[in-house]
Amino acid sequence: MTDSLRYYTNHAQQYLDTTLQIDMSANYTLFLPYLSPGSSILDAGCGSGRDSLAFRKLGYQVEAFDACEAMVASARSVSQLPVRKLLFQELDYDSQFDGIWACASLLHVPRQELGHVFSLLAKALKPKGFLYCSFKNRDEDFSMDGRSFTCFTSDAFRAFVVNQKDFILKDLTLSLDIRPERGTETWINALLQKR
Repeated sequence: MTDSLRYYTNHAQQYLDTTLQIDMSANYTLFLPYLSPGSSILDAGCGSGRDSLAFRKLGYQVEAFDACEAMVASARSVSQLPVRKLLFQELDYDSQFDGIWACASLLHVPRQELGHVFSLLAKALKPKGFLYCSFKNRDEDFSMDGRSFTCFTSDAFRAFVVNQKDFILKDLTLSLDIRPERGTETWINALLQKR
């Protein structure tokens, strides 16, 4: 078990209490306009199931996974979907999804494994499918409270995508963290399209 996974296992209720009710609709507008009504979405690293539920209510076909058993249980309850317990490194989908939503989840993949994980995400997408992902906007990776974070600046992420043969970068924006105690923290929001 990684340190980050151990953190979420040990602090599941605290994390759920602070994230389940967050309004992510502004971030949805960076992703959903690229998808047709009823498209298939994979909520990758779904946490509480908040976004899976939102997408399901909007009429999308949703599948979801998370690596933490407590998050899987929450997401199943919240979204009423059969959420899988899965690591990013274990992705086994093949050309199944029109879009993948990876909100504040890929940042826990170690940097040295990130390129491989992006290739697995590309494999999971249908041709020309879209991937939304977000990372903390920082110059360097860091650890806090037992969790490890892979971070990017805008320029660093653009350089990373150049080396990903499966994707092109469609859009990249910065946003403030909308949790009350995190208002000064910024995030990179990236939209990529499968080549």
